[in-house]
Amino acid sequence: MSDNRLKIGITQGDTNGVGWEVILRTFADQRITELFTPVIYGSQRAADAYMAMLDKEDYGVQFNVVASAEDARRGKVNLVDTGDVEPQPGTPSAEGGKAAVQALEAAVADLKEGAIDAMVTAPIDKEMAQSEAFQFTGHTEFMAAHLEGEPMMIMCSDRLRVGLVTIHIPVAEVSKNISKEKIVQSLTTLRQTLKEDFGIVEPRIAVLALNPHAGEGGMLGEEEQQIIKPAIVEAFEQGVLAFGPFPADGLFGGGGYAKYDAILAMYHDQGLTPFKTLSPDGVNFTAGLSAVRTSPDHGTAYDIAGKGIADAQSMRNAIYAAIDIVRNREEWAEWSANPLQRFERDKGRDVSIKDLKLPEQDEE
Repeated sequence: MSDNRLKIGITQGDTNGVGWEVILRTFADQRITELFTPVIYGSQRAADAYMAMLDKEDYGVQFNVVASAEDARRGKVNLVDTGDVEPQPGTPSAEGGKAAVQALEAAVADLKEGAIDAMVTAPIDKEMAQSEAFQFTGHTEFMAAHLEGEPMMIMCSDRLRVGLVTIHIPVAEVSKNISKEKIVQSLTTLRQTLKEDFGIVEPRIAVLALNPHAGEGGMLGEEEQQIIKPAIVEAFEQGVLAFGPFPADGLFGGGGYAKYDAILAMYHDQGLTPFKTLSPDGVNFTAGLSAVRTSPDHGTAYDIAGKGIADAQSMRNAIYAAIDIVRNREEWAEWSANPLQRFERDKGRDVSIKDLKLPEQDEE
């Protein structure tokens, strides 16, 4: 369904990475504006520089420069210019990191105000972005600091969805950062987002073990017996259809993941390595927050920046996913607001629960 009244904000990412390339490649086809109204946050100077160095036919975009998202026009590729910067493709720099943060801050401000309906972020260099104004280990943590809710990083595609218990922490700290309570909360959040954001009536979730062979009964680690399995049991008792813990290699290698609506991984690479192998054009979605944010599942890719070979499909998929999730949330809110009232209204008569009468019981 096309409805270009929906405004989606897109941030430029690091100006020295492939962010502008995948954005320009996406919007070179003007027909995409029939689906939504894009509002890009970034440097017009950087955009012009990339268009000058790349093939005009595949990367040429006519921007409608606006002061804010409020001024964005339907059918146009709108640009909120967040400051001049001269890109240096393939070269990490503090300037590129600063430009990424400026665009991100402008977009989040509009997202919080409701000027845009969702946000899609091009990749940043976490090290180059660090400053007094930005002291986060990634987009997920930044979004959590600015929006209500408890964030959960979910990688999604038509083939697979993977949620994470821990995100951007060293592998050496994973074990001490998982607990029964945290896994139960992750399963609860994952179940809710699968229902609200993906339209799955009652999702089945597979939980990965932390250790090889699921700990081999304690021989290779005790986290499965002491933490993960009790968490699965508790979550199941609370209505979450959670199963496991499964060894990661067996579940993915044997194709068992296809039997479930989502997988819960204990740490970043445990989930993202098989996901990116199976879904190279997937999407990163920050679930559990009051607003929708997605991104391509790749990084800045400095090694190919400015060469015109970056694949824009993951950016397109991130945009499509943001649109779908916004619509799914709207439908869920309408459907779950007052089911009895909605049922009666659909029959042409609007009543509230106090108007309903139970049938009288027959006297014996």
